[in-house]
Amino acid sequence: MKKMVFFLLALSVCVSAMAYDKYWIVFKDKNGTPFTVNNPSAFLSQRAIQRRVNQNIPVTQNDLPVTPMYVQLVLATGNVNLRYTSRWFNAISIQTTDANALAAISALPFVQSVQPVMRYKRPNDDYIETFNNLSNAKQASPSKNKELLAYNYGPSFNQINMIGGDCMHFMGYSGEGMVVAVLDAGFYKVDSLPVFDSLWANHQILGTRDFVTGDTMVFEDHWHGTMVLSCMGGYLSGQIVGTSPKASYWLLRTEDADTEFLVEEDNWVAGAEFADSVGADILNTSLGYTTFDDNSMNHSYQDLDGNTCRISVASDFAVSKGMFAVCSAGNSGASVWYHIGAPADADSALTVGAVDAGGVITNFSSRGPSADGDIKPNVCAQGRDAIVSSMGGGIQTANGTSFSSPITCGAVACLWQANPTMTNMEIYDAIIKSAHKYNFPDDSLYGYGIPDFCMANIILSQSKTINLVENTHVYPNPFNKSFSFVLESATNQMVILELKDISGKKVYSAFYNMSENSVNTIEVGNLSHLDRGIYMLTVTGNELFYSKKIVKE
Repeated sequence: MKKMVFFLLALSVCVSAMAYDKYWIVFKDKNGTPFTVNNPSAFLSQRAIQRRVNQNIPVTQNDLPVTPMYVQLVLATGNVNLRYTSRWFNAISIQTTDANALAAISALPFVQSVQPVMRYKRPNDDYIETFNNLSNAKQASPSKNKELLAYNYGPSFNQINMIGGDCMHFMGYSGEGMVVAVLDAGFYKVDSLPVFDSLWANHQILGTRDFVTGDTMVFEDHWHGTMVLSCMGGYLSGQIVGTSPKASYWLLRTEDADTEFLVEEDNWVAGAEFADSVGADILNTSLGYTTFDDNSMNHSYQDLDGNTCRISVASDFAVSKGMFAVCSAGNSGASVWYHIGAPADADSALTVGAVDAGGVITNFSSRGPSADGDIKPNVCAQGRDAIVSSMGGGIQTANGTSFSSPITCGAVACLWQANPTMTNMEIYDAIIKSAHKYNFPDDSLYGYGIPDFCMANIILSQSKTINLVENTHVYPNPFNKSFSFVLESATNQMVILELKDISGKKVYSAFYNMSENSVNTIEVGNLSHLDRGIYMLTVTGNELFYSKKIVKE
């Protein structure tokens, strides 16, 4: 029976050679490898090793590179080119049209499987909407405490303020010291657009790799990654400020936007493993995959269980190595296929859906849950009329979860910068707990809702000394247009005031500086536009926390 199975496999491989030229070869073991877990510096950078040490993550067998002799024997079978190797899957990606070589590879005793690879199709590409006069966009303006803002955000203020990114910036956390790997379809003109001048001037672009062509040239390819990067690292004062303008970036092209081959999934695996090896902290993936050109290889919804699609399994591998994985939910919410794609189904990935400027879910945002019942998306951020870089040197609006993902990803970098001793999953849990639907999530549209990174920072700081302020009264309560209250502060600190409606959605925020041993009267006005009802007022600082239910009449 085993001989018959092998014969059919070999026959299948030979027939496939007529149609495919790229293959995924999985090995059975890592016997004979010269690498050991006791000497990780032979295959991991010091930064990658330190990330594991910081989170008490051991170096394991799946960190070891594939056995070099196995690779050599595969290449010796004929006209075969090595594309890259995978430590995590104990596999290699090859390119060949040599049917005899494929049959010989299948016969090698250490080869477990030979799979032709085709790219998953994206059900809906991100669609771009531009207009010349950005003042017509429905974008929120900064609060009256404009002088307390860390940057002149311009029309990008709303997408940052919605998730508390401006608060993190004001506290001094803009992603400095964090390394983000952006896996995308290309980074057209990132080397010349003024929105990225500060990244280059401050040496925040750490390097580039093209896993599609095997070189380092990524600036002549697709524009998609350019817009994605601008949501995190872009900076044009008064126009756009990314959520992590001081983070450092690896720009990794894994997606070939012009083809329909599954090899993009394998490219992503190679990119993620590279990001691991150079010590990246966070991965952003604004890509999603579901179907093949060859319908017989399509993924069904049942496959989206976080454990079937190779890119999803790899995303969880990345998290197990101490990285934080952020990915877009997808843009298929209004189509027949309305589900999330891969790697959005990955168990440990922070999957991000899209809302509009007012915090309402968009029709295009792909829906969950995952096939195994996990809440997906996990959180949401602005993905309609998001402010991104244009290819002409300015800014434009864009629609898609491809942009809500990096907006969130940059805020993750700021939060982790503020809490460097926390693990990736502690950061993850705090973000989830900060979201406005945490207590009543849904498993298909918002997930846990819109995160509040300022609140997440407070959650992570609970081990510090926090003064729970009591005996402070808000007056008048109920209020109509304004209210006031008094707070005492024992130290110099900045506090963040937030007002949330009964659903947990933030409707107002402002910053206030308090002096040491001071008594501060805080007046909050211009609230006549709010609907009648119950609101939760919170004031948080480095050493105080105050909350109070108030009523708008």
